[in-house]
Amino acid sequence: MKTEDFELLSGLVKERSGLVLSEDKLYLLESRLLPLARRRGLAGLDDLASAIRSKGDEPLLVEVTEAMTTNESSFFRDSRPFEIFRNFVLPKILESRAAKRSFRIWSAACSTGQEPYSLAMCLREEADRLKGWRTEIIATDLSNEVLEKAKVGMYSQFEAQRGLPIEMLMKYFAQANDRWQVDASIRAMVQFRQCNLLHDISAFGPADIVLCRNVLIYFDPATKRAVLEKMHRLMPPDGFLFLGGAETVLGVTKLFQPINGQRGVYELAPETSH
Repeated sequence: MKTEDFELLSGLVKERSGLVLSEDKLYLLESRLLPLARRRGLAGLDDLASAIRSKGDEPLLVEVTEAMTTNESSFFRDSRPFEIFRNFVLPKILESRAAKRSFRIWSAACSTGQEPYSLAMCLREEADRLKGWRTEIIATDLSNEVLEKAKVGMYSQFEAQRGLPIEMLMKYFAQANDRWQVDASIRAMVQFRQCNLLHDISAFGPADIVLCRNVLIYFDPATKRAVLEKMHRLMPPDGFLFLGGAETVLGVTKLFQPINGQRGVYELAPETSH
């Protein structure tokens, strides 16, 4: 690929999604964008770059961005954050929200829906403790394509089994030929919306618990800081932020601080609470 074509494509992706692609990620561009180019009747990435330059084709720019930002997901991914959610965060929220009896969870960059549906199943398992409570799960992603799949909640045998305990599969899914669909009552617990974390997110309203896992690793430091600042503005003083295992706020922002003994979970720094 010519240097100018790589710079065009990587620059487009960074501008629209925040994803930083260094030259050693050329393979990623090729694996994600070659199928898109062929669907468009183009011979390769050179022709794709030429089409972007000449046409100003907004649907094409959206397709390129979505192709580059669609990431894999799985149910109860990494398992430990969901244990912390059920055993540490949820009891804290139930205590601090005892008068209000409601809370909101935001799953940012939810991909094909496994994370928010895992959270919904966690809440359903705690139905006795949550009796009389109003809970909301908002799940967002940049890609409309993955959101459409998430809303349907239909997964292959491989996707359904990956990370999902068999008892959860039997309890909360219905088999449809060789696929599995999340039960309608669980799907109804999640609101899916399109969202670009680089844009204004204030319209999503307050969020007591935010999961932004395995997202910041793709951003440069300035973008990480800006996204965390926007999330901080949506969160109450006793809110919780979940990041991925390879991510941290340290050296990025002082708005959040780690919680001792709860890896990957952060609280608002006291002096920054609003």
